Amino acid sequence: MLIFGKNVLYETETKTIKKAYISRREYIDYLEKNKIKYDFVDNNVLNNKVKGNHQGIVLDVFDYEYHNIDEVEGDLVVILDHLSDPHNFGAIIRTCECIGVKSIIIPKDRSVLVNDTVYKTSVGAINNVKVIMVSNLVNAIDKLKKMGYFIYCADMDGEDYKHIDYAPQKALVIGSEGDGVSKIVRDNSDVIVSLPMHGKINSLNASVSAGILLYEMGTYEK
Repeated sequence: MLIFGKNVLYETETKTIKKAYISRREYIDYLEKNKIKYDFVDNNVLNNKVKGNHQGIVLDVFDYEYHNIDEVEGDLVVILDHLSDPHNFGAIIRTCECIGVKSIIIPKDRSVLVNDTVYKTSVGAINNVKVIMVSNLVNAIDKLKKMGYFIYCADMDGEDYKHIDYAPQKALVIGSEGDGVSKIVRDNSDVIVSLPMHGKINSLNASVSAGILLYEMGTYEK
């Protein structure tokens, strides 16, 4: 997998980097200090490798290794119900890391995966959050309930998010950009929470909704 950018270099775990391609000498000291193999190449080589502002650095990294449901940790967990936009995924990961959320659950099928755009958008936060992949979200929710988690689902026609006394141990479900939360996941949640809408449109971007709700629910874990 190819990822790129100055901040991405400094935030990525060095052990996950197979090789770096650089067109600026400013990175050489860092790469050599961390024993990262690199090629010094013409800037056009980097332009042909990736699309976007690479800032003179492209990294070839190992594919992301997903975690399993038995590795879930933290008093606040995020569940993404078939999210499809990698920019939203990366932004949610970044918000989770800032708040202290340690685990994000995604379904195996029909969902955005950890790719180069997610890495770039998360600005390195992906390295500090566990992305857990499951075959079935409902089964994962059932397991979380048995572990003591209370499941909150972000959807329309629910309780105002500011008027809820949140449980100490909880999970927040965020739906997909187009379809929202699936009926079966909604039906298996404990409480539906909603953001009041006062404009002419009736929905927010998934990552924006997640950010608002997570900061309301957050325990700011260390």
